[in-house]
Amino acid sequence: MFLRGLQDKFKVKSGHKHLQEEIEKPSSVVNREKGITSIGCIVDVDNFQSAEVFYELIDEFSLRPNAIKIIGYKREYDKNSPYAIQIFSDKDLGWKGVIENGYVLEFLGREYDMLINYYEEDNLMMKLLSVKTKARLKVGFGTLDPKINDLILNTPLKDFKVFKSELKKYLKVLKEL
Repeated sequence: MFLRGLQDKFKVKSGHKHLQEEIEKPSSVVNREKGITSIGCIVDVDNFQSAEVFYELIDEFSLRPNAIKIIGYKREYDKNSPYAIQIFSDKDLGWKGVIENGYVLEFLGREYDMLINYYEEDNLMMKLLSVKTKARLKVGFGTLDPKINDLILNTPLKDFKVFKSELKKYLKVLKEL
């Protein structure tokens, strides 16, 4: 038990070191045309339970039905419990910042036009996933490290309608819609 706790502590330390290295590196350029055709969403399910509302963006931005990929973070979860979206947790942290979860690997295997980081908490796992995801435009909240997101919206986390309207407004300004 003691060794397990020590091992977890070293994994977290290794993860923080890897996160800093990833943030300091220049972000990889995703060669996709302007316009939003695919969206990835990282959602803090502990603080925002209704992650399914992101599917509203399909109608809002006139996207294909499978254009949105949502993955949720939950501190602790039962793998046998049904969730509407795919979930990862702190237990999935491996050495050197690797997230050992099949859903995460599938999420990271795609390129997105826009990544929505829908979380305010300074959390190692969500930040690692954010910096590893290949996306042309990354959108998030002002409470996070500004190096992670390209577009920062200062809206309340609980009010998705305000977030959606602000996002649409700025995407029009950036000529993405």
